[in-house]
Amino acid sequence: MDFSTAQPKSATALCGVGSADGKIAYPPGVKEITDKITTDEMIKRLKMVVKTFMDMDQDSEDEKQQYLPLALHLASEFFLRNPNKDVRLLVACCLADIFRIYAPEAPYTSHDKLKDIFLFITRQLKGLEDTKSPQFNRYFYLLENLAWVKSYNICFDLEDCNEIFIQLFRTLFSVINNSHNKKVQMHMLDLMSSIIMEGDGVTQELLDSILINLIPAHKNLNKQSFDLAKVLLKRTVQTIEACIANFFNQVLVLGRSSVSDLSEHVFDLIQELFAIDPHLLLSVMPQLEFKLKSNDGEERLAVVRLLAKLFGSKDSDLATQNRPLWQCFLGRFNDIHVPVRLESVKFASHCLMNHPDLAKDLTEYLKVRSHDPEEAIRHDVIVTIITAAKRDLALVNDQLLGFVRERTLDKRWRVRKEAMMGLAQLYKKYCLHGEAGKEAAEKVSWIKDKLLHIYYQNSIDDKLLVEKIFAQYLVPHNLETEERMKCLYYLYASLDPNAVKALNEMWKCQNMLRSHVRELLDLHKQPTSEANCSAMFGKLMTIAKNLPDPGKAQDFVKKFNQVLGDDEKLRSQLELLISPTCSCKQADVCVREIARKLANPKQPTNPFLEMVKFLLERIAPVHIDSEAISALVKLMNKSIEGTADDEEEGVSPDTAIRSGLELLKVLSFTHPTSFHSAETYESLLQCLRMEDDKVAEAAIQIFRNTGHKIETDLPQIRSTLIPILHQKAKRGTPHQAKQAVHCIHAIFTNKEVQLAQIFEPLSRSLNADVPEQLITPLVSLGHISMLAPDQFASPMKSVVANFIVKDLLMNDRSTGEKNGKLWSPDEEVSPEVLAKVQAIKLLVRWLLGMKNNQSKSANSTLRLLSAMLVSEGDLTEQKRISKSDMSRLRLAAGSAIMKLAQEPCYHEIITPEQFQLCALVINDECYQVRQIFAQKLHKALVKLLLPLEYMAIFALCAKDPVKERRAHARQCLLKNISIRREYIKQNPMATEKLLSLLPEYVVPYMIHLLAHDPDFTRSQDIDQLRDIKECLWFMLEVLMTKNENNSHAFMKKMAENIKLTKDAQSPDESKTNEKLYTVCDVALCVINSKSALCNADSPKEPVLPMKFFTQPEKDFCNDKSYISEETRVLLLTGKPKPAGVLGAVNKPLSATGRKPYVRSTGAETGSNINVNSELNPSTGNRSREQSSEAAETGVSENEENPVRIISVTPVKNVDPVKNKEINSDQATQGTISSDRGKKRTVTAAGAENIQQKTDEEVDESGPPAPSKPRRGRRPKSESQGNATKNDDLSKPLSKGRKRAAVSQESSGGLEAGNAKAPKLQDVAKKAAPAERQIDLQR
Repeated sequence: MDFSTAQPKSATALCGVGSADGKIAYPPGVKEITDKITTDEMIKRLKMVVKTFMDMDQDSEDEKQQYLPLALHLASEFFLRNPNKDVRLLVACCLADIFRIYAPEAPYTSHDKLKDIFLFITRQLKGLEDTKSPQFNRYFYLLENLAWVKSYNICFDLEDCNEIFIQLFRTLFSVINNSHNKKVQMHMLDLMSSIIMEGDGVTQELLDSILINLIPAHKNLNKQSFDLAKVLLKRTVQTIEACIANFFNQVLVLGRSSVSDLSEHVFDLIQELFAIDPHLLLSVMPQLEFKLKSNDGEERLAVVRLLAKLFGSKDSDLATQNRPLWQCFLGRFNDIHVPVRLESVKFASHCLMNHPDLAKDLTEYLKVRSHDPEEAIRHDVIVTIITAAKRDLALVNDQLLGFVRERTLDKRWRVRKEAMMGLAQLYKKYCLHGEAGKEAAEKVSWIKDKLLHIYYQNSIDDKLLVEKIFAQYLVPHNLETEERMKCLYYLYASLDPNAVKALNEMWKCQNMLRSHVRELLDLHKQPTSEANCSAMFGKLMTIAKNLPDPGKAQDFVKKFNQVLGDDEKLRSQLELLISPTCSCKQADVCVREIARKLANPKQPTNPFLEMVKFLLERIAPVHIDSEAISALVKLMNKSIEGTADDEEEGVSPDTAIRSGLELLKVLSFTHPTSFHSAETYESLLQCLRMEDDKVAEAAIQIFRNTGHKIETDLPQIRSTLIPILHQKAKRGTPHQAKQAVHCIHAIFTNKEVQLAQIFEPLSRSLNADVPEQLITPLVSLGHISMLAPDQFASPMKSVVANFIVKDLLMNDRSTGEKNGKLWSPDEEVSPEVLAKVQAIKLLVRWLLGMKNNQSKSANSTLRLLSAMLVSEGDLTEQKRISKSDMSRLRLAAGSAIMKLAQEPCYHEIITPEQFQLCALVINDECYQVRQIFAQKLHKALVKLLLPLEYMAIFALCAKDPVKERRAHARQCLLKNISIRREYIKQNPMATEKLLSLLPEYVVPYMIHLLAHDPDFTRSQDIDQLRDIKECLWFMLEVLMTKNENNSHAFMKKMAENIKLTKDAQSPDESKTNEKLYTVCDVALCVINSKSALCNADSPKEPVLPMKFFTQPEKDFCNDKSYISEETRVLLLTGKPKPAGVLGAVNKPLSATGRKPYVRSTGAETGSNINVNSELNPSTGNRSREQSSEAAETGVSENEENPVRIISVTPVKNVDPVKNKEINSDQATQGTISSDRGKKRTVTAAGAENIQQKTDEEVDESGPPAPSKPRRGRRPKSESQGNATKNDDLSKPLSKGRKRAAVSQESSGGLEAGNAKAPKLQDVAKKAAPAERQIDLQR
């Protein structure tokens, strides 16, 4: 029975009930209870009363009437305010039973009395707190009685019932503790839930009394009160949800924080309520969406933090249940406030782990944030993805991993490091340990390649981190030797080519640093001197550059050097560490010992020690020693025998063998001593007998690198090896032959005898009629003559004269395939051409071996190579050789001149004309020729092997039609200039050779080269001048990046000084000098326009190379300007030239008086005359305003005789004009074949490349286009552009002699009418005047 519907009786009705005399009736045996008795007696009597009321039930009507006065008496002030707690407890129990017995009608009529009674009972409930109290059972009885009867429901009719309920709730939440059993909690819940569910509503104060227990501070103090509130809210969710919604609406939407003391905890409350039951917040979530769009960043941040927890919690389905809120939340990933974006990104990690289904929604937002301008956000994106991936790789998709991959190249070191380390950890977990199976390993298999690719970055921090990752994650150095080598063996076999190169470079750098430290230790052994101190300082600076933060590293390295000088034991430890015989275990001990000696216990963070550890980690051989090499060889033997786990590791046996041998080959350079064992060499001999050419070649090279002691220590290996090497040198592949010759020369003492046994039979058996069998002998003979010139230079001379030149190079025995291609794969090149290429290389090797020109053989060779370039590769000019084969021979000839120029004695005799012919190879019409030549040029320049003038060749790359080639050339220039400047800084003695080292000294060479550009035929032609300007700026832009030592003024001074000299190549030719001065003026124009600092005084007087410029005459003054003011404006503003008819029709019009400036890419000058040129001859060379990208998608780069069709920009309502082509034989020679490497315009949409037919007539729509000289060829006469040819010029020159001595008109590219070939003697006089001085470049 309860009071949920009870109405109290009237006072008169109750007062009329009692004993006949109006006295209070007590239960039998209970005397009167008044204030006159003692407390103990009162307690005793009250207990009996309690027992009586406890035994009564609601049906005892007589007893109810009898004890009504007693019930009223017990509610008097005397009892309610009694000081004794036992009395109060017993009275409360009586009152509770009275409410039970008299339910549904209470015996008390006064509202004030009822309030006092319930507040009294509530106060007694505090006794529940102590479960160990003797009275606890009575307190529990009290609670149980109140809950069962729902006694408090009677208070609903009281005006201030809320005060009672609040006191009750606070009391119950305060007394609940972990010593209470479930029954106590259940009765409390019954009591409170009945008040919530059966009342008219929950006031804010009452709600606060519940919610306060959810706040983290209270939650931590009393976990049981939190649990009680949690269960209460779950039980009353339907009733209390509206009250909760009203509270949050007041605070969140209306901003009335005063409505509750909990207003400042709303977000904590929302989180807890959501965890309890999301239905409690059904009406609150839309309010959060409103808050997410607040103008206050801190408020948005608080909401984002809250929602991150709600969406990210494990069992939450909020994202699917409330899509609008989810989408609004995702929008905060792009918030303008940095902390909001940061919080959003941090949330993503939990979301990915707890809700993989939401990864798709998050991916796009994480992508944007991975490019966030804030470093911390990009960093946290990586942490988010890696954390999820380490939990389970299936949680992250390939796109998310791709974001981490991108960040390995971030501009900030912290971000790069996090990305690299994260990927390394994933690789070790899923690939190395295979924790999630093969599928997961395959998913992250790209990581190893990517991490090693980072070694290509310039930053030393990146390189050091890659080395650390390799040693700890890719091939953990703490593994046992066999396991470690197996890991390395299969890693190397599965890397891509670029990663292999990076790994090889890493070992090379570490080995080089070891050698630097070794040299430093050697300097310590020498007596102190000024030279020794200078050398030691230079070595310390070199070592510091290989450590992080080279600036600070210099100080630490100096300090370390001082310690080495003072501590002999430390030196001996370091010597052991870098000795070739140091094992991996010894290295580990040495590193620890050195670190222990340098450690300072009083200094926990020791940057000096950290720097030394970096150095030791780089030089310590933690992976490779003799034991490791032996393990690698055993693995390779297993692969050869077919007993290895190659297939399980994901590589084929053939790949494993080849890669394993390549790995051994690389290690043979860095750890040659570790190979010296009979077992290792026996395995390598087995490889030499294999059919795989690459395997045998690598094995020979390993012998070459490591076999210095074979002859003395392993005679059995020696006797087996010699016949194999002889056989490879005579009948192996060209690469095997080269390595075999070098191997014999490197490891045998009787090398002269051995080489003679190869040389003599090969030189006698040369037969040009069987070119297939000629290539290997030519390679062997060339290398033998280079390695042993004293013995074989003379015998080789007759071979060169009688066979190489006369029989092989000057004859075409076979007819090439006319397939129209400018390049063919290696396997499609005819054997005869391959033999000719090797013959050219043989000539060079022979000369490089001799290192002198006493017999004038070098002059003859250079003339031959020049003739080959002039004839475009077809030396005999019988037109039997294919275009692709001609490309190969041009490349070989250009590379040969460049190779000879690396030797000082030959550089001196290379004439300017021959240099220019060599330079023009970089503008060859064949892409591969340009590409390979540029790579060879860069490789030689970067090693400081080539004279500085050869760097000027890169200026011609501005004409290259392919964007990537121009970009590559620019990178080469940056690298070369950087290396030369760094070399001058590191080598104080280099200042004596500034003319050959200082990058700015390339300017006069460039000016001279451009003045003799075959395309530069008219010194006032604006389009040709534009080309010159682009080439100049291509080089100057890189040089002028910094104004080091006032270099801008220095370059300007050089250009001005050149105008005071004459062209040494043709000093008496006014037209040649005019072109030279014109190029100088263009250069001055560019320098003045790009630098405001060029007008300062030059730091020193520049020296001009006498090989190219005459000495200035005393009275000669050249203040003439060779380009007009109008031309200067055109060059600087890029104002386009007047368009031809078709161009005018098809170009969109721009605003009157304003033409858009389109920066020329420097590569748009084409090799063929287009229709515009045909209709409007005044246009000359084409303008370079077409974009480079458009040209790259046009005519095939290596198509023979591609037809040029003007690119058309369609205009609305204008019919496209049909383009026409030039198809005459003259046009084919004069225009199609001119200017190798020049820009070709793109074909109109839908047009195909059409093969030209030589028998078609010239288009009748206009006069024939004037022919232009082809790169490297003498210009044809104007008569050749007509139907009739010049008979004299059409005849091939005998043996190429006249073509080898190219006239200045040919090199300079004069106009076609002036192209008469001079006599050889005249050319010789101009090419090598007796008084010419050589420059200082070496």
